[in-house]
Amino acid sequence: MAQPTPFDSKEIKRRMHGAVDALKHDFGGLRTGRAAVSLVDPIHVDAYGASMPLNQVATVTVPEPRMLSIQVWDRGLVIAVEKAIRASNLGLNPQTEGQVIRLRMPDLTQDRRKELVKVAHQYAEKARVAVRNVRRDGMDHLKSLEKDHHMGEDEHRTKSDEVQKMTDETIKEIDAALKVKEAEIMQV
Repeated sequence: MAQPTPFDSKEIKRRMHGAVDALKHDFGGLRTGRAAVSLVDPIHVDAYGASMPLNQVATVTVPEPRMLSIQVWDRGLVIAVEKAIRASNLGLNPQTEGQVIRLRMPDLTQDRRKELVKVAHQYAEKARVAVRNVRRDGMDHLKSLEKDHHMGEDEHRTKSDEVQKMTDETIKEIDAALKVKEAEIMQV
C-alpha cells in the first residue's frame, strides 16, 4: 500500500495566502479616484507581432494624483499603445504628445463609486470562497489520514483547529483589505 502524503500546514497556509495575493492583484485593477501604475497592468499591446504587457513597451509614472504618464520607448508603438488603452474598457481617454501618452483620471460619480465597492465585495467573496475551499481540502485530508489510521484522534483534532485558525486569520486579512479598498474608493 502506498504511503499517504503527510499533512502539511505550510502548504495550506501558502494556498490561503495565494487567495489573498490574487485579491490584492484584483484590487489593484479597480479604479479609485486617484491614479495608480497598477491600473494599466492588465493592458496588453500588439507589438512586434506579439501581445505584450504595457509595462514591457513603456514606462508608466504618476506625475500627479489624477494623471498617469506613459513614456513609450519605441516611437512606432505609440499608436498601438493608444489603441490598446482605448480598447481596455478603463474609460480613459489617452492624450498623445510625441512618445508620451497622458491619461487623466476623471472624477468618479457617487453611483460609480458604489458600483466599484460592489465589485470589490465580489472580489473579496471570491477570495473567501477560495480560502474555504483550501480549508475543506485540508480537513478532508486530515479525515482520510485519521480514517486510514495514519493519525490519531487527538492529532486530528489539533491539526483541524490549526487549519480553522489559519482560515479565520486569512478571512480577517481579506476583510481588512476590503475595508481599506472600500475607504479608498469612497474617498472624494
